[in-house]
Amino acid sequence: MQTVIAFIIIFGALVFFHELGHLIFAKRAGIMCREFAIGFGPKVFSYKKSETTYTIRLLPLGGFVRMAGEDPEMVDLKPGYRIGLVLDNNETIQKIIINNKDRYPDIRVVEVEESDLEHKLFIRGYEGGEEELKTFSIGREAVIIEDGMETQVAPWDRQFASKTLSQRAMAIFAGPLFNFILAFFIFLIVGLLQGVPVDEPVLGKLTEDGAAREAGLQQGDEVLSVDGNEISTWEDIVSIIQKHPGDQLLFTIDRNGVTEEIAVTPKPQVIEDQEIGIIGAYNPVEKSPLKVVGNGFTQTYEWTKLIFVMLGKLITGQFSIDALSGPVGIYQSTDIVAKSGIYNLMNWGAILSINLGIMNLLPIPALDGGRLMFFLVEAVRGKPVDRHKEGMVHFIGFALLMVLMLVVTWNDIQRFFL
Repeated sequence: MQTVIAFIIIFGALVFFHELGHLIFAKRAGIMCREFAIGFGPKVFSYKKSETTYTIRLLPLGGFVRMAGEDPEMVDLKPGYRIGLVLDNNETIQKIIINNKDRYPDIRVVEVEESDLEHKLFIRGYEGGEEELKTFSIGREAVIIEDGMETQVAPWDRQFASKTLSQRAMAIFAGPLFNFILAFFIFLIVGLLQGVPVDEPVLGKLTEDGAAREAGLQQGDEVLSVDGNEISTWEDIVSIIQKHPGDQLLFTIDRNGVTEEIAVTPKPQVIEDQEIGIIGAYNPVEKSPLKVVGNGFTQTYEWTKLIFVMLGKLITGQFSIDALSGPVGIYQSTDIVAKSGIYNLMNWGAILSINLGIMNLLPIPALDGGRLMFFLVEAVRGKPVDRHKEGMVHFIGFALLMVLMLVVTWNDIQRFFL
């Protein structure tokens, strides 16, 4: 149960901040955002504020921000349609009733002759069987009601496609960007709480059953030399200890200004088929704000670089597809990390956030990177790609991603359960 809760919190946070990036920059550009959703499938929770409905859906495998002009849910009022209109005192349309008109006794029924719900915002038609053609203006915040569901009209200047190329690109890029920002702040918080490791020849925290504590070493001891080898960094200490599993080493230390010599025998431990020595001592940490902020940037950069290197190896065939993990593999890894402490779990969440950001930036149709590639093509050719053609490419890309997800998930199931 602990692992399930940890997995839901981590995955939910990654998706939430990713979609929050899209939402914030879309709203900054003036794009109407109809829905901010965490998960897919049926709605579990729904709350509407202003023009945006915030929902949690049943399947916690992602999320989305539904922007005006990007959704297929707007009604096309064709000539001959009979609709109901609710007007304000200025004869401006506030509600457009598509069906079930008998539930609205005060509406004015109009047979549509012509309409424009995006640019000129009007409906022209015949009211109540009259022969006079009337024109009604549509309010900018008017809603269309069909089967009891309200959908706000989106004037052209509130739609995604009406915005400048830079505004649209930023609204898409902001999702992965927020994943990197989230990772930085997680590393920052861990650094403030736990401290930032520093490469100094000083003993940090000692484990209860480690060889260091058993031999008499103490936290804060400065190591001057090990078996006559002069020490200047923590890495020097680690290197010597790992090379001598089971061998007695003479530590020369400075403790409160007094030099002492203490014999320590590193305990053997096998890691990746190689035996190394350990003494149960951590490197020293520092909690200065400057160090903590610098460490946040450094950790984010180093993990970003490492993930790109691994992607490069996957593309060049140095890694096989079997090395990839899907939700099942991530769940299993989360289970292992959760048992090693809250700080390791937080760092794991930061790494996953970076990974999500990078994966979404890949130039694959249906992902944010695929959208950005189409924006690049638009910038080069001076006009956007046909929306139907782009939509087909994204649909095919999404289908291929689903196939890849099934393959990866099946590999995870075989690896962990079969």
